Formats: sequence, structure tokens, C-alpha cells
Amino acid sequence: MSDPIRVLLVDDQPLFRRGVRMLIDSQLDLTVVGEAGDGAEAVLVAAEQRPDVVLMDIRMPRADGIAGTAGVLRAAEESGRGVPRVIVLTTFDLDDAALRAIRAGASGFLLKDAEPEFLLAAIRAVHGGHAVVAPGAIADLLAHVDARPTHAAVERDAAREQALSALSKRERDIFTAVASGLSNAEIAAREFVSEATVKSHVGRILAKLGLRDRVQVVLFAHDHGLLSRR
Repeated sequence: MSDPIRVLLVDDQPLFRRGVRMLIDSQLDLTVVGEAGDGAEAVLVAAEQRPDVVLMDIRMPRADGIAGTAGVLRAAEESGRGVPRVIVLTTFDLDDAALRAIRAGASGFLLKDAEPEFLLAAIRAVHGGHAVVAPGAIADLLAHVDARPTHAAVERDAAREQALSALSKRERDIFTAVASGLSNAEIAAREFVSEATVKSHVGRILAKLGLRDRVQVVLFAHDHGLLSRR
């Protein structure tokens, strides 16, 4: 049996952390390796414990989940070690704070009242390289909140926009399909290729554009006006 997925819990409510810890530790393939009460503490604990997945509350005192997400990912990247996946937890659907956390690098968000089985499945999904928010849900989020990228985000993505020209025609078609919210199966059917081929293309697209997952593809396409051009 492979090593269990290492999870870090970040929430300012000890009672909530205790409940989630009990749930996660009840699974043979999951284990809680640390807890933190805010985003600043999360950076320190993540550096020490090196979790695979971080469950990050959005609203916390001192340093919120947006700052915590950015800090945890930045510290991991600068150290050269494995970069954890972050799932942000929020009490509000269509939450602009959740969108800002995704822009900071989170792999998606969950409502804090999600079913326990869904939370466990989400941890396993992000550890496997998937996003826990369907791209279509991100599109809805972009439509309901002020989704304008920051000046820093525009500067950061300038090189990525140039990288679009390096995509092959097939990769550009698949990029557009992913940004539109299509699954690998739907893309495979449309492009008359296997799902394995689509998965391979998606991996190359993410690598060329420096993106983490499919949710980041949707944000990138939105920020550069690419969704309106299809």
C-alpha cells in the first residue's frame, strides 16, 4: 500500500479542525500531519510538515486563506520541494474570495457544509492532479463577481500569452475546449481521439503555459479575453 496522503488543516476554529481531523484520520489512505489557525501559521507548518494537500479556510484573522494559499505555494516553489495542492473552504457559494484564492493558486474550493464523503473525494482528487471545482462553475463565478485580474496578474501572465503561440493547432483547440468546461471524454468525442490522447495534450498545454490545472486554464482564458473569441 502506498503512503497515505498528507493533509494540513488550516482554520481558526479548533472545533471545526477537530471534526475534520477525525474524519480524515478515519481513512486508511489519508492522514492529518498538522494544523494551523491562520494563513501565516499555515506557511510555517507547511514548510515543516510538507503536506500533499492543504485544506484552507478563506476567512481567518491575521492572515486569511488567500494570503495563506499564496504563501504556502510560494514557499514550496522557492524551496524546490513538492508543491502541495490547496483546497479553500468557504461558507458562501459564488464567493469572490474563493476566486481570489484560486487566482493565488488553489486547485478549487468547497463549501464548509459539504458532505463528508465529498470532502474526502476532493482531497483524493486534487492529490491526483485534478481540480475540485468544475470549470463550468468557475465560469459562473467569473460571471457573478468582479473577476478583473490585478495588475500583478496581468504582468505575470504576459509571458503566458506569448506562449499561446507555441501551442499546436490541436493544442489550441483542446485549450479552448478545456476553457469552455468540456471534460476529457467530451473533448475526445469532439476531436475524434482517445481520452488518453486528450489527457496527454492537456498535460503539455499546462506545462507550456505554466498553469497548474484546468481551473487555471479557465482563468487564463478569461483574463485574456479568449472565451469571448470562440
